[in-house]
Amino acid sequence: MPDPTLSPPAAPLIGGLRFAEAPRWHAGWLWFSDIFAHRVLRVDESGNQEIVHEFTDGEHPCGLGFLPDDRLLIVNMARPEILRLDAPGKIAVHADLAELAVGALNDMVVDAQGRAYAGSMGTHDPAAPRPVDPDGRVILVEPDGSARLVATEVDDPNGPVLLPDGTYVVASFPSAQLIGFDRGADGTFTNRRVWADLAPGSADGIAADSEGAIWTASPLQGVLRRVREGGEITDVVPISDDIARKMPLACALGGVDGRTLFVLCLLGGVEAITAGTTESVVETVRVTVPAA
Repeated sequence: MPDPTLSPPAAPLIGGLRFAEAPRWHAGWLWFSDIFAHRVLRVDESGNQEIVHEFTDGEHPCGLGFLPDDRLLIVNMARPEILRLDAPGKIAVHADLAELAVGALNDMVVDAQGRAYAGSMGTHDPAAPRPVDPDGRVILVEPDGSARLVATEVDDPNGPVLLPDGTYVVASFPSAQLIGFDRGADGTFTNRRVWADLAPGSADGIAADSEGAIWTASPLQGVLRRVREGGEITDVVPISDDIARKMPLACALGGVDGRTLFVLCLLGGVEAITAGTTESVVETVRVTVPAA
């Protein structure tokens, strides 16, 4: 297997964020959630940013996606629900997932038909409202808000993507595996498999390109890696040589030509999360293969 290509370090785009996550490129902007600031924002390639929506009722926005009519869907980590931005300042509950979710919801991807696939992280807390269930799951939400389980025993699902052939791939952070599923016409999953095993590395947010490869944020190694199905790593982008100072959490491909890789980084490491003093930045690096 050839050695991976080492890309130039990423360049800063914007800072001053609390906990940036769940990036999606759409309509000329990078959209993302600033979880601890209770905001959804967007930024263009020049660093111009706008607040899309600011929550005032304790919501923690995370995964994002768009319906075919361009309305924004937003995962709420504070309650098991997916919200919908119908117009500026006008939020509605798109789907109440209390009967299906175990633990907090986190990331999400939405397909061209408006079907949303949201991850539920599971819980180890015996005092939680639902029984202890350490296994995460994937919930399919139809455009009308109806929902059903499509996968269980997906440990801490993160950063889902849809490949050009329709395959759903999600990162399992604890196992450092990318888990793949084929999708039927009704969105149901079949043919579960380990798409790539990145152990002993780590896998958090991911982004798919037009060749069907996946960029993976590896926070515990301080890098981004481009991987093909089967585990071949073709490219590595160094982000930090000190993960206590900065670690990459998530990424998205976008830009005018689809070749800008946006990287969302956490400053201060795990200790900052515990202390509630997190800061985040968005950085960029140019790549060869465009977005899917």
